[in-house]
Amino acid sequence: MVYSQKQQDIAGKIDRAVDRSLWEDWRWQVRHTIHDLPTFERLLGVEFSAETRAQFSHTVAKFPLAVTPYYLSLIDRDNYAADPVFKQAFPSSAELEVGPHDHEDPLDEEADSPAPGITHRYPDRVLFHVSNVCSMYCRHCTRKRKVGDVDSIPGKEQILAGLAYIRRTPVVRDVLLSGGDPLMLANDYLDWILGELRAIPHVQVIRIGTRMPVVLPYRVTEALVAVLKKHHPLWLNTHFNHPREITTSAREAMARLANAGIPLGNQTVLLAGVNDCPLIIRTLVQKLVENRVRPYYLYQCDLAEGLSHFRTPVGKGMEIMESLIGHTSGFAVPTYVIDAPGGGGKIPVMPTYLISQATNKVVLRNYEGVITTYQEPDNYQPAFCDRDCAGCKLDLHLEGTEEYPAIGIERLISDYDEAISLTPEDNDRMKRRNDE
Repeated sequence: MVYSQKQQDIAGKIDRAVDRSLWEDWRWQVRHTIHDLPTFERLLGVEFSAETRAQFSHTVAKFPLAVTPYYLSLIDRDNYAADPVFKQAFPSSAELEVGPHDHEDPLDEEADSPAPGITHRYPDRVLFHVSNVCSMYCRHCTRKRKVGDVDSIPGKEQILAGLAYIRRTPVVRDVLLSGGDPLMLANDYLDWILGELRAIPHVQVIRIGTRMPVVLPYRVTEALVAVLKKHHPLWLNTHFNHPREITTSAREAMARLANAGIPLGNQTVLLAGVNDCPLIIRTLVQKLVENRVRPYYLYQCDLAEGLSHFRTPVGKGMEIMESLIGHTSGFAVPTYVIDAPGGGGKIPVMPTYLISQATNKVVLRNYEGVITTYQEPDNYQPAFCDRDCAGCKLDLHLEGTEEYPAIGIERLISDYDEAISLTPEDNDRMKRRNDE
């Protein structure tokens, strides 16, 4: 791994006896995570104004500071105020501004929690909170309400309660380990959790969401990878927001995971002043696929408290998507989503390419602005589907596949359901009907 002069300088300010092997020890990095302003200034070699210091004190009283020496070393000390790494790591007084539409728990994760540590929002998958602690606290975290939690690594009793829910809920085929950061767990504890999940027959896929390859790539050790590869099929999503974060050390961490047969994805949050630029995002996604990481989501910044200064208009995300679709490889284009307030889940928000349609023809436009048509079949015979799979004449061969009842728009489109509309429970017109 590359051990830059800047990293040597920072390491020497922390411990004069430190050498490269200690710098690349993730536990050493965690032990020396920066939590206070004087240390931040001393290691970065800058001196903040009295006003910044006063604002800092007020902000960290609510949202603590925590940044690894490694991630601190990526900051451009000569232009730190505009630096994308600095903005994600250093507290801002804007975090204390709470608008009328901000929420402590914007995604209603607590409301959708049927068991300790479990968020069950989508039909066939759950999010399993196995840690509320990270190696650093990102200033744009959607779970800012949990930042600085005490006793943030759940004990076995709580983990067992979550596992019990998954065992008794056979519809769950996909489990996402989240946090905090699951890779803050010790290898043997993580190995135990993964082993318990893998032993549940209906759990087909396990996923891990982590920012370690970004903020502490030294955590991705050969020993950790050996644990992960025992539990295939296992997927891992990470969280790069800017090309500057893709360092030599980050590349080596991603290569180690990919070489172990672990499919990698990335979830980027669109952040004002950090990456709200088509060129930045295009460079980021291209560097990711170069390192065998597929861009998965581009998130519109959530309505969590303290994030208003990071939010962009949705139109900025649309502009970025227009700069990607057709302009780079299809597998380098993430899905732009809004994670709906109130627990509505991820809603894709993409540019419109279907301009109009007639009985047997659709009018489309491409990324260049070319308008074209697609002729639809004149003699298509739709297969009537009543969801009676046992009596279906199609050659399905789908033994072991569970059929789910249709909900939402799928229900309206289906042949077998008699519903002709979806009406909210509190609809006044329906109340008047029922009162008559």
